Amino acid sequence: MKKVEAIIKPFKLEEVKEALANVGVQGLTVSEVKGFGRQKGHKELYRGAEYVVEFLPKVKLEVVVRDDALEAVVKAIVDTASTGRIGDGKIFVLPVEEAIRIRTGETGEATLG
Repeated sequence: MKKVEAIIKPFKLEEVKEALANVGVQGLTVSEVKGFGRQKGHKELYRGAEYVVEFLPKVKLEVVVRDDALEAVVKAIVDTASTGRIGDGKIFVLPVEEAIRIRTGETGEATLG
């Protein structure tokens, strides 16, 4: 199993969620986060004063998938989250050693469905 963490632009959330559902993802976790990469934030003008917004609002998606679904999940995220502009985000793939469904005690890939 793999855990896919994707940091994307907030306005892309619905589109990415639908794309993931289309490739069989049955559940995901979404968090509102702030951060920056190469963008390094941007300058804004407020009441005549200029200030730097260092941390930009983003959305973090987390989903655990079977190894054989990984490629389709990553492709779905890349295809739908991309705007072709700086700040589109990142995807991180991590190994998952174990998963346990708390309610039933099921373990492993049985917890993903």
